[in-house]
Amino acid sequence: MKQPLTSKTVLDNGIRILTHQMPHVHSVSMGIWVDVGARDETLEESGLCHLIEHMLFKGTPGRTAFQIAKAFDAIGGQSNAFTSMENTCCHARVMDTHLPTMMDILSDIFLNSCFDADEFEKERPVILQEVGMVEDNPDEFVHQLLTQAFWGKQALGQSILGTRENLLRFSGTDVKTFFQKFNQPDRIIVCAAGNIDHHRFTDRVMPTFGSIRGKEALPGRTATFGAGETLLCTRDIEQAHIAIGIKGLPTADPRRYGLSLMNTVLGGNMSSRLFQEIRERRGLAYSVYSFMSSYVDTGMFGAYAAVDPGKVSETIELIIKEMRSLRGTPVDTSVVKDAKEYAKGSLMLAAESVDNQMARLAQNELNLGRFVPLQEIMDEVDRVTPDEIRELAEELFRPEPSALVVLGPVANAEDFQGAFSL
Repeated sequence: MKQPLTSKTVLDNGIRILTHQMPHVHSVSMGIWVDVGARDETLEESGLCHLIEHMLFKGTPGRTAFQIAKAFDAIGGQSNAFTSMENTCCHARVMDTHLPTMMDILSDIFLNSCFDADEFEKERPVILQEVGMVEDNPDEFVHQLLTQAFWGKQALGQSILGTRENLLRFSGTDVKTFFQKFNQPDRIIVCAAGNIDHHRFTDRVMPTFGSIRGKEALPGRTATFGAGETLLCTRDIEQAHIAIGIKGLPTADPRRYGLSLMNTVLGGNMSSRLFQEIRERRGLAYSVYSFMSSYVDTGMFGAYAAVDPGKVSETIELIIKEMRSLRGTPVDTSVVKDAKEYAKGSLMLAAESVDNQMARLAQNELNLGRFVPLQEIMDEVDRVTPDEIRELAEELFRPEPSALVVLGPVANAEDFQGAFSL
């Protein structure tokens, strides 16, 4: 019997093993995902998930940090890790002939990391430098400020990196304790995409991951929209960076396809309304776009632009004008058709990457509980109508909840507050 391209096995302890076979490639991407992220931390724990991400590569009883790095280099592997609001993942990509070695290394660092106190003290200043790097990068920092302004003092308003105060206070023991707390089998996914056989992969994963046992249930996720605020962060730089946040949709909302197309029409590519109006017609910005941030229970939709400090109010007014226009008249059918082709093209191009396919496996499972074939997504995209996009805009583009952040050489919030009115 022919093996299906996408396969799933659930171990007795609840760990899910997912694979997507791509026999035409000569590489494999593997990831170990945990359904725990920055939003699962208390304010006092903020930054621990990100610390775990760093410490996973800092040594096990059988490998030092250098030996881990050298082992990946010796097989031409590319390894990394990341932390998001809802997930933590360590992953790697190698030639298919080196899959057993990659599996051994990734399994070792995930299951056996020492969280050594000396290694932690060496890594602490590295993470503090990462915090500083984000704060020195205004087009990135303004988004961090926007999440704080939009969500307020709740988990989704926290920085994934944590606060300096927490980072200076944490110990290696704190990191290890939190890792043991979040390392619950029913929240772990081991997945791989590429030239791979599901049964062989599962047989290798089962002996090491099958012995993990859960200890305590983690609290559920709840979020409410913050009051929303206008935040001015005065800084002596060349540009003023503008970020606007309004209500979005949860990850699994059935209207997510319409939201994606609305994002494309508004500011998702070079033919979008924001790009054409603000950059091409008026020459106000080099960088301008809209974006989406979706979570299991909620979401935020937003727009960003970086402009001359004297053009802040004009730019905000133009962004709001384009948002309002989506509420009033349905988008032209030809424009929606182009947005659909753009979405489907982006999807198909991404599908050729083993890393993207590996991530899709995990994200589909975490957010939807199943693998979603590409054809199903394209069919859903094709079903979206201009009226659905207008109805979404009517629902989402409202004064509350909403937030505005301006970062740059602007001294008075009153200079631009009047322009921010949905």
